[in-house]
Amino acid sequence: MIRQLTEGLAQLGLPADAAPRLDLFATAVLEKNRVMNLTAITEKRDFAALHLLDSAALLGAAPFRGKRVIDVGTGAGFPGIPLRIIEPDFDLTLLDSLGKRIDFLREVIARMDLHRVEAVHDRAESFAAGHRQQYDLAVSRAVAPLNLLCELALPLVAVGGQFLAMKSVNCDDEIAAARNAVGQLGGQLRACWDYTVPTTAIEHRVVVIDKVRATPENYPRSWARICKHPL
Repeated sequence: MIRQLTEGLAQLGLPADAAPRLDLFATAVLEKNRVMNLTAITEKRDFAALHLLDSAALLGAAPFRGKRVIDVGTGAGFPGIPLRIIEPDFDLTLLDSLGKRIDFLREVIARMDLHRVEAVHDRAESFAAGHRQQYDLAVSRAVAPLNLLCELALPLVAVGGQFLAMKSVNCDDEIAAARNAVGQLGGQLRACWDYTVPTTAIEHRVVVIDKVRATPENYPRSWARICKHPL
């Protein structure tokens, strides 16, 4: 896996010396996956490409250095942990609603001696109550429609910041359906950044949304209401 990671990082123009630590993180996830459902991707080559290198590619979508970043619905730590391993100069919050995942991530943070990173067990909509507009960047690979993700992420982003949503390249209809939500939440669609996942022929997309004005205080709503009455 290290050779593949080294090759993939080189393709992205990122430091190859991150490969061994990415490999250590992969080992930790796959070992924990034997007793806890963290990922359906367990073949090492696919894991390296579709989790680690795909996460690493996000560094090409926006500058992270010196920023306050929140990973909304981080799951097993993607994209946040690979980003932190590769680029140490930003403050990272990993947010997830499942306590067991957060417990695992705290173990990884301690074991790998990762700095300027915290793992928080909370729902995004309740976390926003005390952390409105405190982050320069929100990122997410969560599997949810973009209009729902925007209501969870954009309230956390400061005006002048961005939300980077990792999606498939076949998400044009999803983007169109989210335009109303983006506008109501204080956002503005900047661009879609398409890229090829290193060491594969798979194309993915980052939807880049600028935060251009403050999110109204009544957002985000409860998750049940977000799902029942999406913007």
